[in-house]
Order: sequence, then structure tokens, then C-alpha cells
Amino acid sequence: MEETISLKELFQTLKKRLNLIIVVTLIAVLVSGIVSYFFLTPIYQASTQILVNQSKDEQSLYNTNQVQTNLQLINTYNVIIKSPAILDKVIKELGLNMTSGELNSKMTIQSENNSQVINLSVEDPNAKRAAKLANKTAEVFEKEIKKIMKVENVSVLAKATVTDGQSPIKPKPLLNIVIALVVGLMAGVGLAFLMEYLDNTIKTEQDIEKALGLAVIGTIATIDDSKMEDLKNKKTERRSRVRGESIGS
Repeated sequence: MEETISLKELFQTLKKRLNLIIVVTLIAVLVSGIVSYFFLTPIYQASTQILVNQSKDEQSLYNTNQVQTNLQLINTYNVIIKSPAILDKVIKELGLNMTSGELNSKMTIQSENNSQVINLSVEDPNAKRAAKLANKTAEVFEKEIKKIMKVENVSVLAKATVTDGQSPIKPKPLLNIVIALVVGLMAGVGLAFLMEYLDNTIKTEQDIEKALGLAVIGTIATIDDSKMEDLKNKKTERRSRVRGESIGS
């Protein structure tokens, strides 16, 4: 015989295990908050823009052929920017204690579709150092591309700057806490249903009917300790009155 679970039984299970669900959710939120605020290192981002333009002639900006040539060069420039030929010079000029691979991992190169602008972003735990790395990389690239490609079509459009009270891009504690809240709630609900499924003890008349397939025709009421004490006290009072009446007669 197939068992069906009604919505009422589901809500009863959630109500019965509500304390467990709340505890699991609070633990997830607490752990997420502690890790986000005290253990994860804040990472800042600084960005600079590099313009790829074939010549200094203002009319060339609107020349279709030259624009298409510049757009095709951008993919090549994206690779050159993150190459050891550029990054090794950046490390040397700034006196950094890192490899070109480590510096490469801090950088992100992006270029919008049909745009001659390259966005160079650097992530670092120190906001000022991130800006310094981005600006120095753009400066070195602008200088070295003349030797590598034998062209002068690159210029720095906007330098990276650091603002007062700049916020880190990661971690985002509030977002992490919200995610932990949702995950903790889901985990608590799942654990509640799992415990209910594994619990095969008989607690109610309905459990007996399900387990044995027999109708319950009678129940024995339970009396808690407080009621037992009241009954004992009443019996004692009656005996005292009876004795008093017997002595009086």
C-alpha cells in the first residue's frame, strides 16, 4: 500500500523540528559572518583604460578601415599586456617580490565589442598598490609596444585612481550572510525531514494505525507529575477530614 504525505503532515514535521531548523540556520549565518569579517582578506580593484588608435590624426578615428585594423590588433595586445615581456619590466621597475605569473593572476584584460578601448584591471589586498600596478603596466605597455610591434598606436586614456573609503570588491559579507541564510535554511529543512524519515518510534495513535494497519479503539490517558501531586494532596486532605470527623463524633 502506497503512503501519501499531506501538506498538513509536512507542516507538522516542520513545526516539530522548528528548533533544529532555526539552530542550523543560525549556525550557518554565524559561521559565514565570522569567516567573511575576520578570516577573508579584502581585495581591492583598480582599473586603467588604454586606447588603441592607428595614428594621431583625428580623422583616422572615424576611418572604417583603420578602426577595423585597430580592433583586430586588440586581441593581440591583450596577450602582449600579460606576457613576461611586459610584466617582468613592471616587476623590475617597481621592485616587486613576485613572479610574472603571480602578477598575471592579479590582472584582468577586457575590451568591449567594437571598441578601441582596453580595460586593464588589477586586484590586490592593498588599494594603492593595485592602482600602482595598473598604471605601471599601462605605462610599460605603451612604451614597449613601440619596440615589439613597431607602431605608435597606443595611449593611456585614463589612469587608475584610489578614492577615500574605497570598498573592496570581495568578499561581500552581507551577500555571503544572505547566501548562508538560504543554504542554512535549506539544510535545516532537509535535516528535519531526514530525521523524521529515520525516526521509526511510535508516539501517537496515528503511528500505531500506520504501523499495524489496525484501528485504535481505546487510549490510556497520561497524568503529569503536577496532577499526581494534586491528587495526592486531595486524598491526604480527605483522610484528614475523615479522621477529624471520627474524633469529633
